[in-house]
Amino acid sequence: MRVTRIAVFVVAIGAGLVAALLIARLVNQEPTVQVVEAAVEEIEAEQVLVAAKSIPLGSSVNTEDLRWQKWPAGATNDSYIVKSEEPEALEELADTIARAPFLSGEPIKKSKLVRSDQGFMSAILPQGMRAVAVEVRAASTAGGFILPNDRVDVILTRESPSNAQTGDTFVSETILENIRVLAIDQTLDEEEDEKVVVAQETATLELTPIQSEVVIQAQQLGSISLVLRSIKDSHPDAVAQDDRRRRSVNFLKYGVQSRMSTTQ
Repeated sequence: MRVTRIAVFVVAIGAGLVAALLIARLVNQEPTVQVVEAAVEEIEAEQVLVAAKSIPLGSSVNTEDLRWQKWPAGATNDSYIVKSEEPEALEELADTIARAPFLSGEPIKKSKLVRSDQGFMSAILPQGMRAVAVEVRAASTAGGFILPNDRVDVILTRESPSNAQTGDTFVSETILENIRVLAIDQTLDEEEDEKVVVAQETATLELTPIQSEVVIQAQQLGSISLVLRSIKDSHPDAVAQDDRRRRSVNFLKYGVQSRMSTTQ
């Protein structure tokens, strides 16, 4: 009986040692990490010429204003300048003038640039339009808040031809509507850091040939004022719902009075 107890005790001790060894081996064993490599599709890219910084309208474009940037090949179009097709484009476009503003990182388009040896104002004019400088009183340009690319109405103030009957010394009439302002004095674009509004006395307007004649002759009759239009009323085809009448201005030439329509 005593021998049996001893045998059972020995077997128990042996089993405990075996269990302890197994536990120790499991604790010391480094965990196995299975690495699964995901297949990553490589996107084909092109080097596209972009603006290295914001470029205002009318400013000179230099090599430091441009840079090559990776661009998904599927997101390019024919207007982009791709390095594989035009490797010398960065140097070739130096000393051009921006005929439209560029934002930093925006792809450069040749249609928005003009050579410095060409007239800038003629480059930004649409076909069939004319640029006419108009003298305006500083106080009549919406307090200086009229900026390039705004749209305005042109008002002529002159002596009343029938003031003896009406008692009115001067009369004002709108001679042109929804006219685009190309420049204010020598300013072609609004400066980003410029916060001071200064009223100017010369505005360059985008006009048709007939409108050009009207404005030039109107300046001989009286003073010109510009009225700033709301951005909602500044679409090129915008027409006031309550004012669709044809306007005209009286002119006296070689002693003969005539009227010229101001709408096209």
